[in-house]
Amino acid sequence: MSTATAPGVRRWWDADGGWSTADADAAGRVLVIDSWLVDEGRARGLDRHAERFGSACDRFSGPGAERTNRFLRAVAESLPARGRWFPRVELVETGSRTRLRMWLRPAPPRTATVRLWTATGPDRRRLPAVKGADLDHLAFLRAAAATAGADEALLVSTEGHVAEGASTSIVWWRGDTLCGPPPGPGLLPGITRALLGELAGTAGHQVVTEQATAADLAGVPVWTLNALHGIRPVTEGLGRFQETDAAVAERWQSRLAALAVPAGASLIPVVNP
Repeated sequence: MSTATAPGVRRWWDADGGWSTADADAAGRVLVIDSWLVDEGRARGLDRHAERFGSACDRFSGPGAERTNRFLRAVAESLPARGRWFPRVELVETGSRTRLRMWLRPAPPRTATVRLWTATGPDRRRLPAVKGADLDHLAFLRAAAATAGADEALLVSTEGHVAEGASTSIVWWRGDTLCGPPPGPGLLPGITRALLGELAGTAGHQVVTEQATAADLAGVPVWTLNALHGIRPVTEGLGRFQETDAAVAERWQSRLAALAVPAGASLIPVVNP
C-alpha cells in the first residue's frame, strides 16, 4: 500500500507532487478541513467538496488555487477502490507557513436516525461558514451532546432560529415543500443539503428557506444531513418523528446514493487559478 493510502495516518502532500511521511504527526493548527464518504471507490459531490475546501483555503494565506487543485486531484487518485472510507483533507498552519495534508480514515458505520441536544449560551464559533475553523469548539459541543444522551448538538441563533448541527445541516418538510435555514455567514454551505435540494426540485418539490424556531418545527419532520450519514430523521430534540418518516428518508437516501461516481474521475479543475 502506498504512503498516500495507508489508513489512519495523516500524510503531507509535497508541492512537487508527492506524498511524504515526514512530519506526518507534527503538531499544527488546523485552519480548514473537508470530508466525504468513499464507498467502493465511489463518492458523491466530491467536486463540490473540493470547491468548498479550495474556497475556504483562499481565505487564509494558503497554497494558492493551482497547488490546491493539484493536491485535491492527487487525493482523489489515491483513494482506495475497495471498502468504506471517510478521508479528510486539511489546510494546516505550522509555524510561519501553511501545508496541505490528507488523513485517510475508515468510515464509521452509518446511523439511520439522530437525537439532538440544543447547545446553550452564545454561539462561540469564529467562522461558521468555514469548515474546520472552529473544529475544537464543535468537537466540544458534540461531546456535550453525547454526555446528554444525544447524537448531535443543535446550534441556534441569538434570536432562537434553528441554524445547523455541529456536524450536520438541518432541513424540514412542510407537506411537500423542503425547507431549511437561509444561507449566510453564520451557516456552513452544506454539500449534502445542496444535492438534496436539487433532487427535490427535479422531483417537483418546492425548495424554500425560512427562519424557524424549535417551536415553529414542533409538528413537522426534521432531518439532519451530512456527507457521512446522508439523511437522518430527527427522533428527539426537534420536530416530530413518526415511523413512516424513516421510510421516506430512506427513499431519498437511495436517491442520494445514486449520485456517487468514481472518485478518481470526479475532479476536473475545481478552483480557477
